[in-house]
Amino acid sequence: MFFLLLGIVALALKYLEIGPVATLNWFIVLSPFAMAVAWWAWADASGYTKRKEIEKMAKRKDDRIDKQREAMGMLSAKKKRK
Repeated sequence: MFFLLLGIVALALKYLEIGPVATLNWFIVLSPFAMAVAWWAWADASGYTKRKEIEKMAKRKDDRIDKQREAMGMLSAKKKRK
């Protein structure tokens, strides 16, 4: 996401001819988009994206279970301190 935002800002600065970005080559200005594509390709190929999705779902599940246990008065003392 960082590369995409950086690319959009650089593209806008280049198009509007603002600051030192106006003098840069288009190849340099558009390179953050290529890095974003490379990052997404790596994240999908390595399983990073799926792993993060599973961690997020597990966290939501644990939070839901803790909320239900707290409502029933069954939350452990360790969880109550947090």
